[in-house]
Amino acid sequence: MALRISVIGTGYLGATHAACLAEFGFEVLGLDIDPDKIATLTAGRIPMYEPGLSELLLKHVAGHEGSSGRLRFTTSPQEAAEFGDVHFICVNTPQRKGEFAADMSYVDAAVDSIAPYLTRPTLVVGKSTVPVGSASRLAERLAALAPVGEGAELAWNPEFLREGFAVGDTLHPDRIVVGTRSERAEELLREVYATPIGEGVPFVVTDFATAELVKAAANSFLATKISFINAMAEVCESAGADVTQLSKALSYDERIGGKFLNAGLGFGGGCLPKDIRAFMARAGELGADQALTFLREVDSINMRRRSRMVELAREQCGGGFLGRQVAVLGAAFKPNSDDIRDSPALNVAAQIQLQGAQVTVYDPKAMDNARKMFPSLAYADSPMEAAHGAHVVLHLTEWQEFRELDPAELGTVVAERRLLDGRNVLDGAAWRAAGWSYRAMGRPS
Repeated sequence: MALRISVIGTGYLGATHAACLAEFGFEVLGLDIDPDKIATLTAGRIPMYEPGLSELLLKHVAGHEGSSGRLRFTTSPQEAAEFGDVHFICVNTPQRKGEFAADMSYVDAAVDSIAPYLTRPTLVVGKSTVPVGSASRLAERLAALAPVGEGAELAWNPEFLREGFAVGDTLHPDRIVVGTRSERAEELLREVYATPIGEGVPFVVTDFATAELVKAAANSFLATKISFINAMAEVCESAGADVTQLSKALSYDERIGGKFLNAGLGFGGGCLPKDIRAFMARAGELGADQALTFLREVDSINMRRRSRMVELAREQCGGGFLGRQVAVLGAAFKPNSDDIRDSPALNVAAQIQLQGAQVTVYDPKAMDNARKMFPSLAYADSPMEAAHGAHVVLHLTEWQEFRELDPAELGTVVAERRLLDGRNVLDGAAWRAAGWSYRAMGRPS
């Protein structure tokens, strides 16, 4: 009999995972405590922007014309427990308030909600990003709470999704990592991921601790690479060098490569910042804090990029923001997403506003979320409207729409043709040819 799968938590990770499992051919039931979210997903809509996910939902959510009907949603843990042979935990692990450590309350609650209804042998699989050692603790908790006892087994299968590419990353991952304690758990996960494994995707089987560390280590490495090139941007500014040319030269070295080597405003979002901080906190608890002290500087370099952009904007405004209008192009922490968690763009916009400027923001997808989080900022419906009367324009999220802007046309509405490129992706020569003062981070002015 074919496996049936439940997905606990239907946010960004869970909704994507559930839809992709349905695409793999499984009967899937998504579980969430939020009835409004469940109603939205049942209607075939998603409460976030993620390219391709809406189409995948409509293809499989039951009750829609032409759908496979393989995907349903519920708020009942008992229904999910009785339905699934495999249960994936896909809830958030945010940074604990006032600390670096991860908040595990949502993961604990997910286990506590479903365990009392597990009356037959089953596999619970964690996908959330958790501190190393969590899986062993949760395995004991699961067996203690489930009526079936040790028949309720745990495995850990970290996610490696990139916002904006989540559907493709799930359907065609670059690797699948599973931490297991039995051949049965491995066999079940091989069955779940039979489609990508058949495409040649590496399937890496480890112990719990290693599986947990893979995600933390991967995010720490990416954050380090981004902060490294941003540190080089600081040196380039002092030395009169060009960080984009430096990055290009480095990228030809096979040991280094060019990915994540683009200097700019730095990283944000709901993963990298909180994950490297949680990793440092956990290393301290394990007595290995000295091993990760470099991540403090990685974090510091990243945050300095935001302060540097504020400084550059102040310079462009003549040394002060009072009475000045500033246009900010971008609100999401990255393109192809409406996620504004720890957004560098909005952080810069808010800092500039607090220092006296009138700040107007435009983003193709993140406007509603930005308005809720930063209601005191002004918002526009287009780049032209945002730039109207501006003394400086800040490009802070690298949407394709902004790369395609006509510098001459935008120049007709601003008070002064001054552009700061916080992402180092615009054609500086084209902007300068249109009469703009173009400045980018880590490049000669």
